[in-house]
Amino acid sequence: MATHIPLQITGQTRLVGVMGWPVAHSLSPEMHNAAFAALGMNNVYVPLAVAPERLAQAVAGLWALGFVGCNVTVPHKLAVQHYMETISDEARAVGAVNTLARMPDADPGRMAWMGYNSDVPGFLMSLAEEGFAPRGQRVLVLGAGGAARGVVYGLARAGATVTILNRTLARAEALAHEMSGAVPGAALEAGPLTAERLQREAGQSALLVNTTTLGMWPHADTSPWPDELPFPPHLTVFDLVYNPLRTRLMAQATAAAAKTIGGLKMLVYQGAVSFNWWFGVMPPADVMYQVCYDKLSRR
Repeated sequence: MATHIPLQITGQTRLVGVMGWPVAHSLSPEMHNAAFAALGMNNVYVPLAVAPERLAQAVAGLWALGFVGCNVTVPHKLAVQHYMETISDEARAVGAVNTLARMPDADPGRMAWMGYNSDVPGFLMSLAEEGFAPRGQRVLVLGAGGAARGVVYGLARAGATVTILNRTLARAEALAHEMSGAVPGAALEAGPLTAERLQREAGQSALLVNTTTLGMWPHADTSPWPDELPFPPHLTVFDLVYNPLRTRLMAQATAAAAKTIGGLKMLVYQGAVSFNWWFGVMPPADVMYQVCYDKLSRR
């Protein structure tokens, strides 16, 4: 499906985009421009390749050019915080900003960006759509990197008991400690990602979330779940990897009759949340999902 853009870009066209290095692979332009077309909005979303040493200039340039907002992807999610007027509680807790929004009534002569993190609400909205309520549930999170931060924070805030397993135990312990401070009273544990611990924790959990890159293209034949372990059929499996659409972990879960949720759903909902911050309306998530699904299916 082709990218949807306004038939005529005018002086009233509002601009948003995504900054990254590289950024050509991003699905965000397709899904946002499809949503604009569906809603009849005179907006356009553009990819912006920004080298790390040009980040400060780029953020200032967005403001000067009148951009409504911008998504931020690797490697800028940490560094961009230095150029924000204000940072949301979620972004501060997660330690990363992935959405910039022009602050209301800001003096046009002074740069005033609000920094958000849409991963937390995007993840929780994905779970809600699938009928999974985290409160009171035991959740197993695999990995302790950047993707795990938003997931663990969101789950802890939603009242789940979370166990983080990671190959490097110290990283899992550090994440659990940090998120315990961000969410007072949170029930968080950490452990090594071994076959024995994985099997034990999975047997006691209702949800397993893979935040590692295992299974991501071009290494689609990998999985964090060892072949020799029987897969618990009661688990719901949420794999944040969205390329490929069906990961090996999801195939293992499906073979055991376990429920699966693909990472594309979270990608779409975090984009929808950003859209709402910028324009005050929730976009059609089904349209955004379909355009991304179609593009990934052709890869």
